[in-house]
Amino acid sequence: MSRSERSPLLLAGLLATAGTAHFARPRPFDATVPRSLPGTPRAWTYASGVAELALAAGLALPRTRRAAALTAAAFFVGVFPANVKMAWDWRHRPTARKAAALGRLAVQVPLVLWARAVARDSEGRS
Repeated sequence: MSRSERSPLLLAGLLATAGTAHFARPRPFDATVPRSLPGTPRAWTYASGVAELALAAGLALPRTRRAAALTAAAFFVGVFPANVKMAWDWRHRPTARKAAALGRLAVQVPLVLWARAVARDSEGRS
């Protein structure tokens, strides 16, 4: 299997793992939900978990891969405010926790670029 064939499956695996984590351990995700959003943090945690699982499924299937990859790129942009909130809330935590929160911020751009590359590589294939 070539790298271009593995890449969407790896991204799908990442999203499936994250989506599952939203249900298995929702409390840490609840804490990252910006207070300005309507509804409860738990509802947003579950909704984002469902979205991640749906994106993973879409990425796994060649027929829906391009659309899912473009949607994943938008999703990664959309969850950026939660990562900013986490970094701000964790600014006084121990160094390892602060580093983890800042790392989440830093990884957003590569995730967006990865999803866009999967979409580009999927053009014309279905």
